[in-house]
Amino acid sequence: METKEKFSISTFLIFLAFFHAQSLQTYIVQLHPHGATAASFSSKLQWHLSFIERTVLAEDGDPSSRLLYSYHSAMEGFAAQLTETELESLKMLGDVIAVRPDRRLQLHTTYSYKFLGLSPETGGGWSRASFGRETIVGVLDTGVWPESPSFSDHGMPPVPKKWRGVCQEGQDFNSSNCNRKIIGARFFSKGHRVASMSPSEDAVGEYVSPRDSHGHGTHTSSTAGGASVSVASVLGEGAGVARGMAPGAHIAIYKVCWFSGCYSSDILAAMDVAIRDGVDILSLSLGGFPIPLFDDSIAIGSFRAMEHGISVICAAGNNGPIRSSVANEAPWITTVGASTLDRRFPAIVRMGNGKWVYGESMNPGEHNPSYSGKELELVYVTGGEAGSEFCFQGSLPRKKVVGKMVVCDRGVNGRAEKGEAVKEAGGAAMILANTEINLEENSVDAHVLPASLIGFAESVQLKRYMNSTRNPRARIQFGGTVIGKSRAPAVARFSSRGPSLTNPTILKPDIIAPGVNIIAAWPQNLGPSGLPEDSRRVNFTVMSGTSMACPHISGIAALIRAANPRWTPAAIKSAMITTADVTDHTGKPIMDGNKPAGVFAMGAGQVNPGKAIDPGLVYDIKPDEYVAHLCTLGYTRSEIFTITHRNVSCHELMQKDKGFSLNYPSVSVIFRRGMTSKMIKRRLTNVGIPNSIYSVEVVAPEGVKVRVKPHRLIFKNINQSLSYRVWFISRKRTGEAKNSFATGHLTWVHSHPFSSYKVRSPISVAWAN
Repeated sequence: METKEKFSISTFLIFLAFFHAQSLQTYIVQLHPHGATAASFSSKLQWHLSFIERTVLAEDGDPSSRLLYSYHSAMEGFAAQLTETELESLKMLGDVIAVRPDRRLQLHTTYSYKFLGLSPETGGGWSRASFGRETIVGVLDTGVWPESPSFSDHGMPPVPKKWRGVCQEGQDFNSSNCNRKIIGARFFSKGHRVASMSPSEDAVGEYVSPRDSHGHGTHTSSTAGGASVSVASVLGEGAGVARGMAPGAHIAIYKVCWFSGCYSSDILAAMDVAIRDGVDILSLSLGGFPIPLFDDSIAIGSFRAMEHGISVICAAGNNGPIRSSVANEAPWITTVGASTLDRRFPAIVRMGNGKWVYGESMNPGEHNPSYSGKELELVYVTGGEAGSEFCFQGSLPRKKVVGKMVVCDRGVNGRAEKGEAVKEAGGAAMILANTEINLEENSVDAHVLPASLIGFAESVQLKRYMNSTRNPRARIQFGGTVIGKSRAPAVARFSSRGPSLTNPTILKPDIIAPGVNIIAAWPQNLGPSGLPEDSRRVNFTVMSGTSMACPHISGIAALIRAANPRWTPAAIKSAMITTADVTDHTGKPIMDGNKPAGVFAMGAGQVNPGKAIDPGLVYDIKPDEYVAHLCTLGYTRSEIFTITHRNVSCHELMQKDKGFSLNYPSVSVIFRRGMTSKMIKRRLTNVGIPNSIYSVEVVAPEGVKVRVKPHRLIFKNINQSLSYRVWFISRKRTGEAKNSFATGHLTWVHSHPFSSYKVRSPISVAWAN
């Protein structure tokens, strides 16, 4: 009896404790960074504790036991467990500027699929598109590492009957390396071989086969169509589930890039074979500066692919923010710019004067046990002609940097290469400082030593501190992986910009997709930094570039193709362009640096795969219409033939269709000297529901009057096409135009209790002097 009574009392006390714990909730309390009450305390920790002490009653226990974290870097404040009553009291205190409940975040990497709204749940974009099953994505890149878990064929359907490709054997690659995920692999090296010198002795060994020795192709292939991998991270960062955009799609590998680059002859040969092999999508994360279409092998090869019903997706290039730097401009290509995610990897640089600057990096963690966040002497080596400020290999005097934290200016050589140069010279850590051209762009790397990448404003602040003292010191405080605390998407600084240099009547880039700090598969012959000296081995690493954005769109195009197998490449492109998002996840305009992004930075906006699978209406384009468009560019008969293999008379074509304008999903109007008005025609095809009525909404570009006829489109049937016309009337003369560009948009809207569609076309207007 006594034992039972003790047991009952103990149970009751445990219940009370459990009930009290259940009534507590964790909150993140943000304080004013220059709070008036902070000066009264000896440390920030004591200041933070004071808020809890003024909120929690003494009889409820030690207030300090409620404190979980004290934040001093990314924000000023703390995390604590509070009751609802205590929460209300705390909100009334001075210097408290925000309180947010803690959110449970799922662990995930290749996080971009979730950021774009793709979910395995029934009814989502993935399930409606059957995860991209039965589609084949051809990837032209550096090859593949077939043993990566991202290329497992577990649960994959059989190889499609239409597939006519092969699994080409070569060095360390045989037919057994292909499976139901990687259904084919080839390599093209003849152009490279005759044009290239032998690689240097310290370069990564090249495989004369489809096997990837550089990592780029493995990364892009898994981004487009990689299988689900439940345990994925880069040295513990960004841990979670990795998935490609179309995890059910098949992948065909075409290795066209080698240590010296990618040669047009090899690229064209690969495209030629891929068309015959039966791919549905071609993904090319490669390119250069813009050149005329008739000189562009990719434009030429992709025209042929388009004629065969193959969607060609290309990277816009990494030459931003230079105006008119966008590459792969052909109107039958989908040209992809890069955007950011709301995932960050904080690496705060705390200076010896008590101040700090924000930076980002992958935490080397246990792979660099010698560094535990300790303060080190800062050094910035300048002067001479060795390029020491850029930390070129061999440029850093060992006696000046050994055991120190070295500041390296960004640019000229690779970011990870700078870290290796610091490490070889005996440096203990690195601060990678953005220059004015990079501003606050934050592409992180898995460096070979503890490092942090800081923005331009932060680098100015850091160097100012270094110049103010004889003994500058700093330490790096790594903050792990942080999701959802920053605005995104935003246009990546490096993403190439329009307007199109050779084809300004077509708005390029078409669209943006995640391309900054993307985690995807990686080969086992390389460390995560990609450097030959890096002995670490991982299955995944982080990379940035429009190369990473391109396969996102390739995978999404595969999803759209799977859901709508009869659609043309133009219809697939239209679906993505007309449903793209122009606001970020806070509902505010997508940003480009410190200003809202324009159409020459983001095209139509950020891809929205869920909406693109069911866009309502599409702007379709037939191959003959592209030929007529080339006539409007002033191309000669021979130049058009070079691209299209069609011998046409532009005079006859234009006579038959006076006032021709390409049925593109975006609109670009140029007022040349003496012009005051311009009319364009467009044709929409109903792919949504029958008996649907669409009304037009227009936001006119500044200085332009816009008239649309008709104002309504009434579709009775699926696949029915209806046309409309738009008149643009300039309200100012060409010479008077203060701004040479103006933008707006035209949207066809269908509202219904059971379905609603918004088919949006961005508008660009230019006045040419």
